[in-house]
Amino acid sequence: MVGNVQIRPYQESDERTVIELWNEASPAHAPHNDPATAIRKKLEMQRELFFVAEMDGVVVGTAMGGYDGHRGWIYTVAVNSQFRRQGIGSALIRRVEEGLSNLGCLKVNLQIFSSNAEVVAFYEKLGYSVEERISMGKRFY
Repeated sequence: MVGNVQIRPYQESDERTVIELWNEASPAHAPHNDPATAIRKKLEMQRELFFVAEMDGVVVGTAMGGYDGHRGWIYTVAVNSQFRRQGIGSALIRRVEEGLSNLGCLKVNLQIFSSNAEVVAFYEKLGYSVEERISMGKRFY
C-alpha cells in the first residue's frame, strides 16, 4: 500500500472531499444516489460503518457498510483514480467486513454493474463470487 494510508471513520469535515471523490468515480448520479443525501442518510443510521482512507491528511477513498440483522451490504466503494491499484480499496473492504462481522453479520452482499469486468475481478480477488440472483429495486420518488 502507498505511503501511510489510514482507514478511519468518516468525519463531518470529510464531506466536501467525499462528494468530490464520488462525483469523480461516478459522475451521473440518480436522485437516490445524490452524494450529499447519501452521506446525510448514512450518518443517521450506522455511521460506524462509514469509512474513509486518508493519506497524508487527504481522503483518497471511501466505503460504507450496512447491516439489517440478517445480511450485510457494502456500498460506495471509491478510490481516487490517482491511487487505485495500491491496496486502498482492499483495505477499505476489509475494514467494512470487520465492522459487519463485529455486529454478528454472517454474509455480506454487494451490487455492481455486470458490465464492469474490472470491478468483478477486484471483488473476486477478495473472495467474493457471482451469485445467480436477480437484483430488483423500487424507487420512492
